[in-house]
Amino acid sequence: MTTKPKAKKFRIKRTPPRPSTHGVGEAAPTQAPAEDLVETARAAVPTPAPQPRSGEVDSANMVGVETDIDAIRREGLTGRQLRMARRVAQKHNLAPTSDFDAVRLLRARGIDPFQRATMLELVVPGDEGQTSGDKPTQLPQTVPTGDKTLPAIDRLSPAERREREISEIQKDIARRRRKKFGLLLTRLSFFVFLPTLLAGWYFYQIATPMYATDSEFLIIQNEGAGGGSSPLGGLLPTQFATSQDSIAVQSYLQSKDAMLRLQEDAGFKTHFKQDWIDPLQRLEPDATIEDAYKLYKRNVKIGFDPTEGVIRMEVAAADPQVSQAFSEALISYAEERVNELSAQKRADQMGDAIAALDKAEVDRRAAQQSLVDLQIQGATLDPEAVIASLRQQITEISALITEKRIELDTLLANTRPNQAKVDGARSTLRILENRQTELEAEMTDISAGENSLAKLSINIQMAQADLATRDMMLQSALQQMEQARTEANRQVRYLTVAVNPVAPEEAAYPRGFENTILAFLIFAGIYLMISLTASILREQVSS
Repeated sequence: MTTKPKAKKFRIKRTPPRPSTHGVGEAAPTQAPAEDLVETARAAVPTPAPQPRSGEVDSANMVGVETDIDAIRREGLTGRQLRMARRVAQKHNLAPTSDFDAVRLLRARGIDPFQRATMLELVVPGDEGQTSGDKPTQLPQTVPTGDKTLPAIDRLSPAERREREISEIQKDIARRRRKKFGLLLTRLSFFVFLPTLLAGWYFYQIATPMYATDSEFLIIQNEGAGGGSSPLGGLLPTQFATSQDSIAVQSYLQSKDAMLRLQEDAGFKTHFKQDWIDPLQRLEPDATIEDAYKLYKRNVKIGFDPTEGVIRMEVAAADPQVSQAFSEALISYAEERVNELSAQKRADQMGDAIAALDKAEVDRRAAQQSLVDLQIQGATLDPEAVIASLRQQITEISALITEKRIELDTLLANTRPNQAKVDGARSTLRILENRQTELEAEMTDISAGENSLAKLSINIQMAQADLATRDMMLQSALQQMEQARTEANRQVRYLTVAVNPVAPEEAAYPRGFENTILAFLIFAGIYLMISLTASILREQVSS
């Protein structure tokens, strides 16, 4: 724990200052009074000042010292300079009371403490007669001034000299900046302003006016039929359902095929080969297809908006009527392309259905013909009915034979049977048995051999089953045909023109102001890129 000092005023005993004198040729402090200048000029060798007695103040010396210190303090010396001055004063065996007093004492000795060579000049070489052990005497050095006997008050102080040097440096920096700014303006004028001026002169004076015709059209889908046949038929909007067709039409209108067709129908290349069109927009007489296609892409701009499903087209030409004709021709090409795309889709969908229906009809007709042939081959239309009839007759005759036998046995059981009745019963029984034998033989004949009625009946049954299957397949093919027709009707595309092309009255291109500003930005960007690259390379090479 420390206690703060209670003394309100400290008195420090100062050593009596040595007399401060200035050489005849040395510059006196700027703020020094006239008395010090006169005293400095009186003698070259300083005389020791008398010690002041207690209670007395040497007004001349003390006031001069304080004035010199105040002048040095107002010079604005840094802490490093003051510490250097104190070290130099200690080297010269001086006893300064402060850093400012050290500066004052060194200047009084004729030593500049702020020079770099001061430390090397501390030891002054002595006379020839001095030995190496003798200490050189430090005396004030004078500068011969000729006839002048007064102090050189025309010399500048260090502060003024520093201000003068700073002013010269600032002037040199300003001069260099003006020079660099002038070179920069020259480069900008040559690489940026002059090309921009030439570009603006071309856009305003040389460029041929181009008239642009705007039009809009969209591709819609037939949603009236087949809307409920597909589970996703009502979920997708029209613009998303026809986006692929719209993109295909846009690609076609921007292709060489459309350009060549436009050349054949409306003379696209012939129009842009006219002599009154400026050279940058004119086609040469021997221009190739590639050159014409580049000009076509620059003058025919087509854009598709997927959010709205609208195709926007802008056609530019040197004549408004020609521009309108070009636009109408391109719209007709787009409509034909849409019809071709939808026709191809309809043909693809209907082709398989028609082929399946034709095959089902042919197979059913073949099954019917096979059944008819089998029926004609057996000389009967229904072999199963004939067999059933024979079986029925055999069954009935068998029942009659059984009945007659019972009747005959009953007659014979009598002791005295009626011979006539017995003979009649036997005759009837014999006839029935003969008929049964014939029927059984006939039944055996039609059931044996390759052309038997039984086999024929089986073949007819198989033919009838095949015919039923073909009928089912034909019915399924008919249903598929109807579905394919419905889907094909739903796939129909229509090109609807939303904005008809109208011939403009004013030229849309060139846009002089916008194009000039764009040219300025392009040239400025190129110059900035080159300058940055050059400065980076220069820095890398210099480092």
